[in-house]
Amino acid sequence: MSTEPLKTAVASTRSVLAGVKKSQLNDATPCAQWNVSQLINHIVGGQFFFTAALNGESFDGEAPDFSAGDFVSEFDTGSKLCLEAFAGDGVMEKTITLPFGQMPGSAFVGLAATDTFTHGWDLAKATGQSTDLSPELAAQLLAGSKKNISPSLRNDQGHPFGAEKAAPAGASQADQLAAFLGRQI
Repeated sequence: MSTEPLKTAVASTRSVLAGVKKSQLNDATPCAQWNVSQLINHIVGGQFFFTAALNGESFDGEAPDFSAGDFVSEFDTGSKLCLEAFAGDGVMEKTITLPFGQMPGSAFVGLAATDTFTHGWDLAKATGQSTDLSPELAAQLLAGSKKNISPSLRNDQGHPFGAEKAAPAGASQADQLAAFLGRQI
């Protein structure tokens, strides 16, 4: 797998981050455990986490509060490092050790793209922005998610995905992906 889906996810999510107002930081998001500020911290911190994992480093300790500063600039820094790390020689064939197990770099880049894109959707939904994000990428990530997310990874008690929700007729590809991943549309 190439880094193109991740590049597109980064660009999509960056445009959403740029549309967030400081007055929205305490607003609720589709991720019940996070408000907008906490979601921004996850999105930005995720880029640094992906990089650390690719470099065989642990990502321990207290994460910075990216939302308190220029989170778009921090996202730019983190995503640049992340994309460079994924583009490294042999990374797609390398086994990456993560807190929840191991996977090849080629699968990890897909996970990073899905996480970055989907949380961009969450942020768009929470801040009143369009959720019709990158239709081609959303369709690609939806197909991959349907292939790779088993029922054992779904429920609201400690698993990464909630139960699949129904997307309304005519929903955008991004909305369909969000519904598949357990978001209420």
